Amino acid sequence: MSSWLKDRFFATPEQSLEQAYQAALKIEFIEGRYFNGDKIRNNGHIEFPQEEFEKNLDILQQRMKEFNGSRSTLGKLGQDHLMRLIFVEGILAKYTTTNPDTSALAPVSSPTTSSPVVNNKSYPSPINIINVKPVPSGKRKKQTSKDLDLQGYTESDNGKPGVLPKSIKKTLDKVKNDLSPGAEEDVVNAFRRSRAQTVIALRLLALLIIVPLLTQQISKNFLILPIVEKYRGGEEAQVFLNSEMKEEALEELHMFKEELELESLIGSAPRLSAEALEEQVKHKAVEIAEEFRHKSHSAVSNVFADIVALFAFALVLLFRRQDIAVLKSFIDNIVYGLSDSAKAFAIILTTDIFVGFHSPHGWEVLLESLAAHLGVAANRSAISLFIATVPVVADTMVKYWIFRSLSRMSPSTMATLKEMDD
Repeated sequence: MSSWLKDRFFATPEQSLEQAYQAALKIEFIEGRYFNGDKIRNNGHIEFPQEEFEKNLDILQQRMKEFNGSRSTLGKLGQDHLMRLIFVEGILAKYTTTNPDTSALAPVSSPTTSSPVVNNKSYPSPINIINVKPVPSGKRKKQTSKDLDLQGYTESDNGKPGVLPKSIKKTLDKVKNDLSPGAEEDVVNAFRRSRAQTVIALRLLALLIIVPLLTQQISKNFLILPIVEKYRGGEEAQVFLNSEMKEEALEELHMFKEELELESLIGSAPRLSAEALEEQVKHKAVEIAEEFRHKSHSAVSNVFADIVALFAFALVLLFRRQDIAVLKSFIDNIVYGLSDSAKAFAIILTTDIFVGFHSPHGWEVLLESLAAHLGVAANRSAISLFIATVPVVADTMVKYWIFRSLSRMSPSTMATLKEMDD
């Protein structure tokens, strides 16, 4: 009783809405993963985490009841909370609408219309979940794609032979839903949920990219680099952090000296005496030393600035962790929305870039650039060892994933992948 009073009178509507939002995201993920974004139906043909779905649906209903009971006295909601409310109402409305199909979800209340406007109406009573006995694992028969296609033409939703093919029945149901009085509002609500999801996902992506980059540049140029120059400044400071920097400086000085001699020999510049040539070479050596001293300061600063950028990246994930599930769902919708040939093309392109025949050259450039960024000498033996192990392991893991998971999730994509790869 005390717990109920605490949740009823002391819990803020924002907290209740946030918990309902997280539960709705998990339900939407199950819909996208196992039902291609459609309403979850337990018809015995698809295996899905039913206990997790029921748990999140119960949380969704209870938290929305708390939200509806407290929001009338605790002020207005912000834009972010309104977008979450639209999304939550859309998910909840799917499972409070009477459906004639035989399903494990049996609503006990009349349908309600989800609205983006915050009102004081309460949601209907929770729906009853009818426990469906699972089929024993030993009696399950693995169905092939051919069996599923045949089943779609010979069986109805309740497992008995149907009068109409399943595809025609789906078409008729779609026409019926399009002609229903609430069809337009359902489309608008679905669009609003999709737009809210897209905005949240793109905003999180932008934050994950822009915040670390800006943090790295600002902290390096305005905080870390001045401190490094102060403590490593002066003529006695080490000019070259590694032998590669010294070799690069010597090569640049040697090229400058040869250019002066060539210009004097072809007559494009006045002939220089030995003293004048030595003076110009000495002046160039001072410039090169100053340039590489700044590069050394910058490389040392990059180490600390990168640590600060990683810390900023972690903070973004920490403070926006409620949006990570939205981003994952957004990416899943994009991936599942691709055609089989597009999925196969993306897999082949990605694997060829990172673990393909020409990938060692790209790994060499990437690792050498990283070493130069941190001021570390590129170890050829370490790079060769990395290229000989990491891409090979990655290639093996990708092939194992294709064999175990892709063949089960999308057999047609795997068939297309094999044909394109051959």
